[in-house]
Amino acid sequence: MSAMLAEVVGPVPIVPLSEMADLVRGVSYPKADAREEPALGFVPVLRATNIQDAKLVLDSDLVFVAERNVSADQLLRPGDIVVATSSGSKHLVGKSGQLPAAWQGSFGAFCATIRPRPGIHSRYLALFLQAPSYWRQISQKALGVNINNLRRGDLESLEVPLPSLAVQACIVAELEKQFSRLDEAVANLKRVKANLKRYEAAVLRAAVEGQLVQTEAELRDREGESFETGSQLLARVLLERRRRWIGKGIYQEPAAPGVEGLPPLPEGWAWARLDAVAALKGGITVDKKRRDSTARSVPYLRVANVQRGYLDLDEVKEIEAPQADVEELRLQPGDILFNEGGDRDKLGRGWIWEGQLAECIHQNHVFRARPYLAEVSGKLISWWGNTFGKDYFLREGKQTTNLASINMTKLSPFPVPIPPATEQRRIVSEVDRRLSIVREVEAEVDANLKRAQALRQAALAQAFAG
Repeated sequence: MSAMLAEVVGPVPIVPLSEMADLVRGVSYPKADAREEPALGFVPVLRATNIQDAKLVLDSDLVFVAERNVSADQLLRPGDIVVATSSGSKHLVGKSGQLPAAWQGSFGAFCATIRPRPGIHSRYLALFLQAPSYWRQISQKALGVNINNLRRGDLESLEVPLPSLAVQACIVAELEKQFSRLDEAVANLKRVKANLKRYEAAVLRAAVEGQLVQTEAELRDREGESFETGSQLLARVLLERRRRWIGKGIYQEPAAPGVEGLPPLPEGWAWARLDAVAALKGGITVDKKRRDSTARSVPYLRVANVQRGYLDLDEVKEIEAPQADVEELRLQPGDILFNEGGDRDKLGRGWIWEGQLAECIHQNHVFRARPYLAEVSGKLISWWGNTFGKDYFLREGKQTTNLASINMTKLSPFPVPIPPATEQRRIVSEVDRRLSIVREVEAEVDANLKRAQALRQAALAQAFAG
């Protein structure tokens, strides 16, 4: 806020919100009167999830309610401010968004609308509901009660600075001027992040297609030297696989993988099934009834820990596991992890274990693939799984409403490319080099996004200091 504006504002009275606006409760309706698609005689109704980034999302995630359930007062008007008052997600409660223009719709019972009275600049009040002083009051009102709910009295008793209408307009103009600059900067930063994601995807795609570095065939042909091909490496892997065989019955060589629809391989590469080059293993099942004298607490990876291309180890839970299970499921550096699924975006996603913890196992919804030979790069297989593998897992996974899953039977024949070992090392080194640069730029972008948010909050704090 400029010094001149601060002089204009001067001392400001503080009044309860109930003196500045009316509070309208949200629409309640029987389940039979609601539908997911628009229809004649039905009104679109906003939910708490429609409030995002201090704005109202009016074109998605709506519920349509028979208009007999909606009173005239509950129809939204331009300038109305919708507040989330109840939600299963704590971070949504207290969030708000303003309706900027006419829209024929309403809002649900888990929300309330603040309707500014004449003499109150609606945008001034909407901006106050983003300010630090507002959030401090919301936090204080939540103490000792269910933090997932705001009562009518909680909102009506909010203390708001109330300057004259002319000064309200002046504050709004000053904030909007600053925010327009911040919004432009944030939009540019988000474009940079999107471009980095596209670049990363292009790098990984080129890597697993053999287009990122010179292939071993190209290098050796030029020098007239022979080299170990992917097929010859695969033959060595299969010998090791046979040597380690401890299953029942006669050892059987793995079948050839199905590669229809996959890109052609470079010279010197070979296709293999995942279970031909790595030993697959499911994880531990959470069983509260299990009792074992050797059981002890050990960290274990869940689906939430295994992301696409990295491991999120901010929250690693522990489980009571018998010592025999710990020995069998203990992760080793280079192990490749695949998620069973759940939501469709989790299906088959994964990364490798790099020994981040001294000891760790994995749950039954996370599969482990341990290469038979160190020359088979776990990173390369994981990159393949996170790019071309997505189509395979979606096609082969078991699909239900909004859920998908794979099992060992579907994971075993997953086709993976096997380049020559020396070429694998060059590919991994080049990908790591390029992605390290991406990570550095992403970190700088994220830091600037946080800085922009801090500047926004600082401006709001000064504007509504009273």
